[in-house]
Amino acid sequence: MMAPTTDNAGNTGDPGNARASLEALRAEIAKAVVGQDPAVTGLVVALLCRGHVLLEGVPGVAKTLLVRALASALELDTKRVQFTPDLMPSDITGSLVYDARTAEFSFQPGPVFTNLLLADEINRTPPKTQSSLLEAMEERQVTVDGTPRPLPDPFLVAATQNPVEYEGTYPLPEAQLDRFLLKLTIPLPSRQDEIDVLTRHAEGFNPRDLHAAGVRPVAGPADLEAARAGVAKTTISPEITAYVVDICRATRESPSLTLGVSPRGATALLATSRAWAWLTGRDYVIPDDVKALTLPTLRHRVQLRPEAEMEGATADSVITAILAHVPVPR
Repeated sequence: MMAPTTDNAGNTGDPGNARASLEALRAEIAKAVVGQDPAVTGLVVALLCRGHVLLEGVPGVAKTLLVRALASALELDTKRVQFTPDLMPSDITGSLVYDARTAEFSFQPGPVFTNLLLADEINRTPPKTQSSLLEAMEERQVTVDGTPRPLPDPFLVAATQNPVEYEGTYPLPEAQLDRFLLKLTIPLPSRQDEIDVLTRHAEGFNPRDLHAAGVRPVAGPADLEAARAGVAKTTISPEITAYVVDICRATRESPSLTLGVSPRGATALLATSRAWAWLTGRDYVIPDDVKALTLPTLRHRVQLRPEAEMEGATADSVITAILAHVPVPR
């Protein structure tokens, strides 16, 4: 029998310990980020499902710090790319560089060759550059000069965008939005959370030095692999599968939407519900798991009709109304 693998954090990758290690992430990340437990959970769910995350929030709500703290607590490599109008696809994927000493071209990997890629303000770069991420996100590889090059595992793109400042931005096309497993909204902190943030800074907290803040690896790639194996064994009844399908089909029939959820979205909802069930300690999925993940999994996969938007409807409100009307399996 093969012995359990061990990572640098001291974790064996035993399925029995993987859940506890991932649960410890919240407390560890809380040393640097205050009051963002739902976003932490969403990022972990995405890692378990091998998906990607779109983080939406106004500037200054710790989106970048959240991803950096997650990478530190999981002992994963992370890189950050600031998306700007003049960013080129090769600035992300890498390119062939001529070596005068050998008179040959060699491949210089771009920042996409990492475990956690922070794509900061992804909607500030033109569609040509945005599309350079599509192959990486979907195929887990980058093709340069006809040669496919695999990306590390785990690999997650955490892309951020500002929901209030649209001047000089390029809306993400539906095909690219659909590649994100989850869209997580990062809210402004509560009054008490904001007091805690200011208190930490007054006491000398430096967001650029996570080691000094006490953030330590509590899980690693071995735990993620063991957790994925546990998620794969989580059972899904035919009734739950039909419930997911009914929710997604209802979005296609909603009079408030011009675009409903595709079968890819239904598959994503099933996967995230399964991961959430396993994280909460069950080896089977219940309707509450589906409900808990419906908004972050589907909100970016639908489009509102202009008249519904003028009446104050949002993607979240329409999906919430659909959830209230779709029969729940017993």
